[in-house]
Amino acid sequence: MQKDFETLFYEAEDDYLSSSDLATLKNSANTLKDRLEIYRYLRDQEIPIFQLVADNLVETFPDENNQRLEKGLKHWMAVMRYAAMAMLLNNPDYFRHRILEWLTDIVQAQDMVTIETHIFENLKQGLEERLASEQMQLLNPFLEQAKITLLETKSQSETLMVGE
Repeated sequence: MQKDFETLFYEAEDDYLSSSDLATLKNSANTLKDRLEIYRYLRDQEIPIFQLVADNLVETFPDENNQRLEKGLKHWMAVMRYAAMAMLLNNPDYFRHRILEWLTDIVQAQDMVTIETHIFENLKQGLEERLASEQMQLLNPFLEQAKITLLETKSQSETLMVGE
């Protein structure tokens, strides 16, 4: 969002905005209200959303060390917070630079991919039950970006190594 506005404002220094630029600005302003609503909801409902995920996690992994489960939940709480902010800003680069780059190594080094994949799937399912489909369309690109970066990178590299 910030980049969208900055680009348009720089273009306006030399001349009035074109009709298509005005349409882009209007669209950004209109979706900002929706993005704010989703952000506020996620902020206010973080505990109930993650409580359901945590309960399911303990049921699914009864023999797993609770500290590992808690660590995975904390990772995804951070992912969700940064995803919400990136969605609000409409800025995937913010999300990638703020959390995905450093968290990817942690998840893979601690061999947390199975646990965190389960957390992701339950989190996404819970959000799909709570948010309207239009709201999920705004948030989903960031969730998918996290899934691909955090969870599929190791799986793909392991597959390549096994196939060699």
